[in-house]
Amino acid sequence: MVLTRIQNSWQVCIDYKKLNLATRKDHFPFPLKDQVLEKLARKSHYCFLDGYSRYMQIHIAPEDQYKTTFTCPSHTFAYTRMSFRLCNAPSTYQRCMLSIFSNLLEECMEVIMDDFTVYADTFDACLEICPEYIDTNLVLNFEKCHFMVTKGIVLGHLVSNRGIKVDKAKVDVITFLPNPTSVRDVRSFLGHASFYRQFIKNFNKIALPLSKLLLKDMDFVFDEACVEAFEELKTRLTSTPILQALNWELPFELMCDTSNSALGAVLGQRVGVGKLAHVITYASRTMDPAQINYTTTKKELLTIVFSLDKFRAYLLGSKVIVFSDHTALKYLLKKLDAKSRLIWWMLLLQEFNLEVKDKKGTKNTGRVDPMPIRDDFPDKQLLQIAQSQPWFANICNFLVASTFPPGASKAYKAKLESEAKYYVWDDPYLWKFCNDQITRKCITDVKFLSILHFCYSALGGGHYRSTWTAQKVLDCGFYWPTIH
Repeated sequence: MVLTRIQNSWQVCIDYKKLNLATRKDHFPFPLKDQVLEKLARKSHYCFLDGYSRYMQIHIAPEDQYKTTFTCPSHTFAYTRMSFRLCNAPSTYQRCMLSIFSNLLEECMEVIMDDFTVYADTFDACLEICPEYIDTNLVLNFEKCHFMVTKGIVLGHLVSNRGIKVDKAKVDVITFLPNPTSVRDVRSFLGHASFYRQFIKNFNKIALPLSKLLLKDMDFVFDEACVEAFEELKTRLTSTPILQALNWELPFELMCDTSNSALGAVLGQRVGVGKLAHVITYASRTMDPAQINYTTTKKELLTIVFSLDKFRAYLLGSKVIVFSDHTALKYLLKKLDAKSRLIWWMLLLQEFNLEVKDKKGTKNTGRVDPMPIRDDFPDKQLLQIAQSQPWFANICNFLVASTFPPGASKAYKAKLESEAKYYVWDDPYLWKFCNDQITRKCITDVKFLSILHFCYSALGGGHYRSTWTAQKVLDCGFYWPTIH
């Protein structure tokens, strides 16, 4: 198939599904959006460069060129340069670009596929970098390059010396959207709006009527509350504030708030004494069924621990001022007979340089509104499992003491005895012999969410789809029944 591109040129599309299925996948990590924007914000001048024809600048090894053969009515052809329909093309291209610009990446350049951004604090400094990337002999698309400018679009955001803003061109389209007429329209709108949710105060509260329409077996009724939420989000998206980039020389301020079923935090910095703290980013999540039953003190502690873990990359090695219930931290640090969960929290807090300030709820509402974090998006609880014991408790009991659970049927006993052959108990861990002849550690229900989060979105995670993320978990040596 030959398609017409936006630039009035032609692009050949080849169906490489069978070739991609037989290809060993290259899970090369891509840079995280937040890290890229933080590096680029508040710089004086930029050069935004675009690689011409992207993958076509990469040669295919002669012995592999036949694999790209495609058929035309009168002949067959094969690519000598990398085609954009090959599954490993993005990873190969990103690795190649990082190798080429390795001496510039940490100081003055960001590379995301074929988009190269050069930045500097002064005009002269930015100009001095130009000869270095010209020497690489990469071909650029002149029509899409911008040299020595003071602002530009990166990953759907406008970066400048003032900070980070939304891309006005993308947001203005939302202004003219009609009211959604189906669940698909609502999901599409919320997906677009959620991309900029860090710019919208009270996003969860405003979007709650719309998110309820996404619940399973819920009748689609776009009532007045949904209309108000839809219009309010459109208004907020077109009038978003500027988020400031962080300053590593200033202490961080962490403002926490807890409700009965959710917790939230705001990370900010204060430029001068007596001035308002500017927001760097927001974070919130709902509690699982077990956490909802925590006491008020434990919920306060959970919020602090969640915030420190969420912003760990920012806060380690820096001074952190935490505005929360001072009594809660006193309780944690002075409790001698703490349970294992509290001990883990204590160890986490000891990694940070914390200064805790008591902030009453009436004084804290200017930073974290308690209402938006009461939102309960259904997707947040999809992987939450509330159980009183690990899923492998019966297997452990059988391996250690040859006992069955009370009231177990003969069929279940036979099944348990058969499954136990593939497990081994090595106190305090259970290990499973998998079909690929690899022994993996069995993970409890409490820990598998954090492992999934690490393999998907942490540094080096790569944000891959579900099957690749699951394979990465298995490659790391972990196992639980629902990972397949």
